[in-house]
Amino acid sequence: MRFVFYTHSLTSDWNHGNAHFLRGVMRELVARGHAATALAPFDAWSRANLVADQGFRALDRFAHDFPELDEQLYESGFDHAAALEGADVVVVHEWTDPALVAEVGRLRREGTPFTLLFHDTHHRAVSAEDAIAGLDLSGYDGVLAFGETLAARYRAAGWGRQVHVWHEAADTRLFRPMPEIEKTGDLIWIGNWGDGERDAQLREFLVEPVRDLGLAAEARGVRYPPHALAALDEAGIAYGGWIANADAPDAFARHRVTVHVPRRPYVESLPGIPTIRPFEALACGIPLVCAPWDDAEGLFRPGEDYLLARDGDEMRAALRGILDDPDRAAALAASGLETIRARHTCAHRVDELIGILADLGVDHRETETVP
Repeated sequence: MRFVFYTHSLTSDWNHGNAHFLRGVMRELVARGHAATALAPFDAWSRANLVADQGFRALDRFAHDFPELDEQLYESGFDHAAALEGADVVVVHEWTDPALVAEVGRLRREGTPFTLLFHDTHHRAVSAEDAIAGLDLSGYDGVLAFGETLAARYRAAGWGRQVHVWHEAADTRLFRPMPEIEKTGDLIWIGNWGDGERDAQLREFLVEPVRDLGLAAEARGVRYPPHALAALDEAGIAYGGWIANADAPDAFARHRVTVHVPRRPYVESLPGIPTIRPFEALACGIPLVCAPWDDAEGLFRPGEDYLLARDGDEMRAALRGILDDPDRAAALAASGLETIRARHTCAHRVDELIGILADLGVDHRETETVP
């Protein structure tokens, strides 16, 4: 089958976690013999920020790391109908311009023979509800939502003919344990600081425990304002800036533990949605300690796959326990990795997508796996 994904960007993962998952899904589809193309706006803010931050070499780096992936950029006047000719499945991400969301839906309503799905992997359905509610999904065959609480929003509003839960997952071709790499630090945090919605949580669950325990720690990510950089410096946390997602497994391998501090909208309004970082960390076999979030859908086994810290004191105790007890650390890492491999790889998500398409009457037509 031929799949086309409208995304904000495939090339750039600068403050754009959906690129991680989409790359993994597309790689899995290609490995199974399908064709997969991403369509993205030329002026995407993530791509523009990546170039401003890292230069055009970052775009060359993407081509080197993911040679099997195909992205086409579009600008005003782009012929979307021609680009979609021959497509079997078209998946449109919720960051796509609303006018284009409607245009692709119109093509479907007018009889273009592809199955059309809307893909939501963000909290805007609750944090920017009017913007999402205003989208014209009347031509869409279904909605893919990355958690049950988000799917329920679409069902309640009557958007889309069918709504399916389609969680993110780890690309285990990329995210895997690397035991041959020497550990040079205690703790690694990979994440963006953001817009201030979790300043207090990052201080309580990351900055202060690292400072108080005297850990050798590193932070990677973007959108760190001056006060955040000052807090890291005061705690002795080395800040390394943006990291290509392809380098994250190596960074995890060089450290003994990592933490996850979910954004406030997911904690308060969208329980059960951890975002992609815990999937990727667990796939690398690194012990994980999470700030509070509600695993409402039973994705993992709290206390076995990861530890949950309800406050800063529990975070300090959990980190100290992992760092002081190698056997405990190894058991956590092995359990988390087991759950990822059993349930949460991009291969699992492609299986789910193929099942959703079958329910919609789309023939499988999977070809021989590409080596």
